[in-house]
Amino acid sequence: MKFFAHDGFDLAYIDQSPSPAAETVLLIHGFASTHMVNWVSPGWVKTLTDAGYRTVALDNRGHGASTKSYDPADYTPQKMAGDASALLDALGVERAHVMGYSMGARVAAFLALAEPAQVATLILGGLGSGLVDGVGDWDPIAEALRADDPASVTHPRGKAFRAFADQTRSDREALAACIATSRVELSEADVARITQPTLVAVGTKDDIGGSAEELAALMPNAQSFAIEGRDHMLAVGDRTFKKRALEFLAEHPISG
Repeated sequence: MKFFAHDGFDLAYIDQSPSPAAETVLLIHGFASTHMVNWVSPGWVKTLTDAGYRTVALDNRGHGASTKSYDPADYTPQKMAGDASALLDALGVERAHVMGYSMGARVAAFLALAEPAQVATLILGGLGSGLVDGVGDWDPIAEALRADDPASVTHPRGKAFRAFADQTRSDREALAACIATSRVELSEADVARITQPTLVAVGTKDDIGGSAEELAALMPNAQSFAIEGRDHMLAVGDRTFKKRALEFLAEHPISG
């Protein structure tokens, strides 16, 4: 685990490369997760490095081993995209493939718009039309995170995310601040300006991310992939998703 400083935060990351000439894939995890939970444990880091890619994954601000803040103003997608951009700069990576899951997919999309020269391709997992239309009412999740007694939480989605936050030993107050401001939507016009080759992948049982097909249709150079039989929590580690992601990366080399 390594650290770099940006915007007042000490941000944790890993950097694994099979060779000096390897193309870089930057991985951005989802809400209440960490680089370990989202990318190492489900096998993404091994999958990518075995395929010859340099794999970089950070703990977003407020998550994992990175600095926590209880100020919602610190958690906009723009600021988190700034962290990701600063990490690439710190590593001397001029251009990378960028993959995000759920909140991380939103951050990746903002990064592609803010720093298009840094982003060669995009893989947006667990987030489809929700990038534009929103992902529902998450206030019950903030309430669940702040509840003293997890047994008092009755809202189904709140209960699921509270259990996930407890499982990952997260700072629940930091997550409650994050959820207040990290769900900024993009307009259809914004999405249409994302010209990088893009893969949008959402589980067929995902009731959070929205339609992969609808989002891909709004983008000039995107394709969709249905992660069959998977919900929002289980889609991230799916074998068919990994296989399709590797195919997509091979189809769009940075040197090309």
